[in-house]
Amino acid sequence: MAECKEKLFSDFAPTSTETWMEKVTADLKGADFEKKLVWKTNEGFKVKPFYRLEDLEGLKTTDALPGEFPYLRGTKKNNNEWLVRQEINVECPKEANAKALDILNKGIDSLSFHVKAKELSAEYIATLLEGICAECVELNFSTCQGHVVELANLLVAYFQGKGYDMSKLQGSINYDFYNKMLAKGKMKGNMVETAKALIEATAALPKYRVINVNALTLNNAGAYIFQELGYALAWGNEYLTQLTEAGLDIDTVAKNIKFNFGISSNYFLEIAKFRAARMLWANIVAQYAPACQCAAKMKVHAETSSFNLTLFDAHVNLLRTQTEAMSAALAGVDSMTVTPFDKAYATPDEFSERMARNQQLLLKEESHFDKVIDPAAGSYYIENLTVSIAKQAWELFLAIEEEGGFEAAVKAGKVQAAVNESNANRHAAVAKRREVLLGTNQFPNFTEKAGDKKPAECKCCCGDKEHTCEKDCATLTFDRAASQFEALRLETEASAKRPKAFMLTIGNLAMRQARAQFSCNFLACAGYEVIDNLGFPTVEEGVEAAMKAGADIVVLCSSDDEYAEYAVPAFKALDGRAMFIVAGAPACMEELQAAGIENFIHVRCNVLETLKEYNAKLLK
Repeated sequence: MAECKEKLFSDFAPTSTETWMEKVTADLKGADFEKKLVWKTNEGFKVKPFYRLEDLEGLKTTDALPGEFPYLRGTKKNNNEWLVRQEINVECPKEANAKALDILNKGIDSLSFHVKAKELSAEYIATLLEGICAECVELNFSTCQGHVVELANLLVAYFQGKGYDMSKLQGSINYDFYNKMLAKGKMKGNMVETAKALIEATAALPKYRVINVNALTLNNAGAYIFQELGYALAWGNEYLTQLTEAGLDIDTVAKNIKFNFGISSNYFLEIAKFRAARMLWANIVAQYAPACQCAAKMKVHAETSSFNLTLFDAHVNLLRTQTEAMSAALAGVDSMTVTPFDKAYATPDEFSERMARNQQLLLKEESHFDKVIDPAAGSYYIENLTVSIAKQAWELFLAIEEEGGFEAAVKAGKVQAAVNESNANRHAAVAKRREVLLGTNQFPNFTEKAGDKKPAECKCCCGDKEHTCEKDCATLTFDRAASQFEALRLETEASAKRPKAFMLTIGNLAMRQARAQFSCNFLACAGYEVIDNLGFPTVEEGVEAAMKAGADIVVLCSSDDEYAEYAVPAFKALDGRAMFIVAGAPACMEELQAAGIENFIHVRCNVLETLKEYNAKLLK
C-alpha cells in the first residue's frame, strides 16, 4: 500500500470559472450576484464568494519566501514559534515575583511586568526578578512614560550585576509617546530626547526593543483593521523620521521598534493583516537604506481584543479569544497575550489566567501551529485579502504622511476622530445585529443575571471618574461593542420588576415557531423573562393565558398572511392590559397600525433602540 499512488484531483476534469458562474447564476434564480453573494468589508473592498488559481495572477505576495525580505511570510525560516506572554500588574514586587515563578512552570516563556514608577529602585528590581533566569525568558516592562530611562538603567545594572550574557537577553520597555496622547490626551516630555536616552541606556541589550507602536490601543477603541494597520505604519514611520533626523542611524532605530497589535474577531482578515503589516513595514524601512536588511524585520506582539469582550455569557469570550489567537498564530507573530475572559468586568483571577495560558498551549502542543511556517501561503482567498488590506492600509498611510505625519494627525485629533467614528459605526452595527455578539445581541442566556458583575471602569490619568482633567488633545473612545446592550440589561436587572414576555403562538406551525424563537431571543437581549408556548386554538385563549401568567408583553407569533386575521382581534382582546407586539413586518402592517397596533419586531429593527423604548415604558 505504501507504494500505491492514488490519483486525486487529476481524476477530475478541470472546471472553468465560467462554468462555476453559470451554476451560481442558475442557483440564484435571477437574484443579483453582486448584491447577494459579494461581501463589502468594513475596509472598503469587496470579497468574492469564491476564488480560483487565476486570482493569484500578478500577485507578488506569492513570490515571497519565509524569513526573506519583505518578510510577508514571516521573519523565521525554520518554524513558526511564538512566545506565550502573561501580563502581571505589580502591586508588590515580592508577590509579583512569586506569581512569575509559578507561571513560568506552567508554559509561559514571556513575562510582562507593569511596574509603579514611584517605587522603582535597585532593590525593587532585584526583588521582582529574583530567581528568574533572564536568559531563558523574554522580559517586558512598562511604567510611567517619564520614568522609562530610569527603569532602563536599573535593568541594565541588574543584568550586568548578575553576570548575564547581555547579547542573549530578550525583552522590551514599553515607551510610546503617542499612545498616551491617543488614550489619555496627554503630551508630556520630549519624545526625541527620551527615545535617544532610552536607546543609549539599553545599548548593552541588543535584543531589547524600547520604542513601541501600541496599535492595540486603536484595536480596543474599535478601529477597523485597515485603520489599525495604516495608522500603525504611520506611527512607526514617525519614530523613524524624527529619530533619524535627530542623528540616530536607521539600523539602530528600526531594531528598537516593536509593534503591539490587537487581534479582532475577523479570522481571515486578521491573518492577512499581519502578513501585510510585515511586508509594508519592510518596504518603509528599506527606503531609509539600512546597512542590514534585517533591520526591516517587524517585531510583532499580538493581544486579543478587549473591544468584543462581554459581561454576559462571558465564557463565550473564550471562543472569541481562541479564534483570535489562532489567526495571530497562523499569521506568524513573535509573541502573544490572550486576554482572560473575565477582563471586561473583573480583575482576572487564577482560573481565568490559567485558561488564557492554556488557549495558546493548546495551539502549540496539540494543534502544532508552531511547526508550520505561514500555512496560509498560496490560499487564493488569503493572498487576495493580504493584497487588498495592504492597499487600503497603504492609502491611509500615504494620506497621513501627506498631511504632515502621524504626530500632526494626532495633535489635530484626526486619528481620534476617524477611529471614534468607526467605534460609533460598529456600535450601530451591533445595535442592528449586522455585527453579532453571541450571548449579547443574539441568542442571549435567558436566565443569566449579572449579580455582582459590573463593567470595568476606564479612568483618566488623574484617576477622576468624570474625566475632568485637562487634555492636550482629543482622546479615543473605549466603549466595548457590548457596552450599550449590557447597560440595557443591567437596567432591567436593577429595576423592581423584570418584565415578562409571553409568546402568543397561533396558526401556521413552522412560522409561529420561527417567530417565537426570534422574539424570545430579541426580548431576552434586554433581560426580559420570556415564556414560549406550543400554540393556541384562538387568540382569546392565548390572551387569557398570558394574563394568568402575569405577562407585561404579549407577542403575537404567526405567519404574515394570518396576521390580517389574528392581529386586530388579539389586540382588542388584550385591551391595553399589556404591551402588544406583532412579530414580523407583514404586508398588512399599515392596516394594523391604523387599528392602533404600534409595536412590530423584525430583522430590520434596530434591536437596541427598540428595547430602550420598551424599557422606558415597562420599567417605570
